[in-house]
Amino acid sequence: MQLGEAFSFSVQALRLNPVRSFLTGLGMLIGTASVILVVTISLTSKNYILEQIEGVGSNMIFASYEVGTQESNATVNADFIKMSDVEAIRRQLASRIVAATGIESTYDSIFSNGKEERLLVIGSDEYYRPVRNLVVLSGRFFDASDVDLRQKVALLTEKLAKRLYGSQSAAVGRTIKIHGLQFTIIGTFKEKVESFGQSELNAETVLIPITVEQYFVRVERIDPLYVQVRSPQEVEAVTDQVRSILESRHRAGATYKVENLTGILNAAKSIAEILSLVLVLVSAIALIISGIGIMNIMLVTVTERTREIGVRMAVGASRRDILMQFLTEAVLISIGGGAIGIVAGVAVPLSVSLLVENIQIPISVWSIAIAFGVSSLVGLVFGLLPASRASKLNPTEALRYE
Repeated sequence: MQLGEAFSFSVQALRLNPVRSFLTGLGMLIGTASVILVVTISLTSKNYILEQIEGVGSNMIFASYEVGTQESNATVNADFIKMSDVEAIRRQLASRIVAATGIESTYDSIFSNGKEERLLVIGSDEYYRPVRNLVVLSGRFFDASDVDLRQKVALLTEKLAKRLYGSQSAAVGRTIKIHGLQFTIIGTFKEKVESFGQSELNAETVLIPITVEQYFVRVERIDPLYVQVRSPQEVEAVTDQVRSILESRHRAGATYKVENLTGILNAAKSIAEILSLVLVLVSAIALIISGIGIMNIMLVTVTERTREIGVRMAVGASRRDILMQFLTEAVLISIGGGAIGIVAGVAVPLSVSLLVENIQIPISVWSIAIAFGVSSLVGLVFGLLPASRASKLNPTEALRYE
C-alpha cells in the first residue's frame, strides 16, 4: 500500500465517525493551543518585567555613603559623597559612562487648601533626567545654564501639578514658594516606570537645581549618586571603579554602598525562564493526555473494525498495510487537532494586539514549530500500539469476529 492510499483510506474511516474524530482531536487542539499561549504569556511577562526594571534606569549604578557607628559628626560629614566626587567620576570615566549625577534632598512646608503640608524638595542637575529615565510631560527640564547660574526654577511631579494648579500645562509659568523663595515652574515630569515611592521620588516632589538646593542644606551630601554606563557589559567593571574612586577620595575607614541593577535583572530573567519551563511542562502534560486519548479511541476502533481488517487481509492486504493505515489515522487526528490548535493559539494574541493599542504581544515561531512537531510525534507514538495490534490479528479469526 502506498502512502497516498493509506491516507485516502484513513480519511474515509475518519469521515464515517466525524463526532468521534472531532472529540479525539479536541484534546490535541487544546493541548497545542495551550503550548503556544503559555509560551506567549511567559514571553510577554518576561519582557514586561525586564522593561520595568530597565525603565528605572538603563545600565544604572547607584552609590551612597554607609554611615558607621563610631565616627564623629565631623568625620561623617567629610565622608559624605560631594559634587566634587561626581565631577571626578565624570572626568575619570568619561569614555565609559553616559552621565553621572547626584541628588540632595530636603523638606519644606507649603499651604494648600488652608492646610500646611510637608513637601519633598530634590536638587539635581541637567543629567538627572537621562540617568533616571524621567519623562517631561509639559514645559522643559533643567539645562546647564539653569544649574550654573543658580536659577530659581522648578519642576513638579504630575500629581502635585494637578493638585495645586488643576493640570500640568496650567502649572508651567506659575510660581511656587520653596524655603521662603519664589521659584518659577518650568515643567512637569514623571518617572518612565512607576517606582511606587521606592526611589528618592514620591508622588508629590519638587525638583530644583542642585546649586540652589545647596543653599538650604547644612552639610553637602549627595545621596544617592547615579552613574549611567554606556555598555551593559561594562556595568560590573564600572561599579568597581566608582567604588574605588569614592574610597580614594575619602579617608581609609569610609565605606560606600555601590550597586547596580544587574543582579536584579539576572534574577528576573532566571525566574521568568523557570516559570516558562514549568508552564511548558504543564501544557506538555495536556498533550500527553491527548495522546493517551487518541490511543484509547484507536484501540476501540481496532476492536470495532476487526472483521474489516480480516476482509482486507483476505483480499491481499499485508500486515504492513494494516499497520500503515491505522497509524496514518492516528497521525491525521493528531495533526488535524494540532493544526487547529496552532491557529487558535496564534489568533488569541494577534487579536489582542489588533484590538488594544500600544500592546505588542510576541509570538514565538519556535513554540509553533515545537507544538506542531510534538502533536505529530504524539500521534505517531500513541498510534503505534493500536496499529500494531491491528496488524497482528489472525485473518481467519478476524473474519469470524462478530
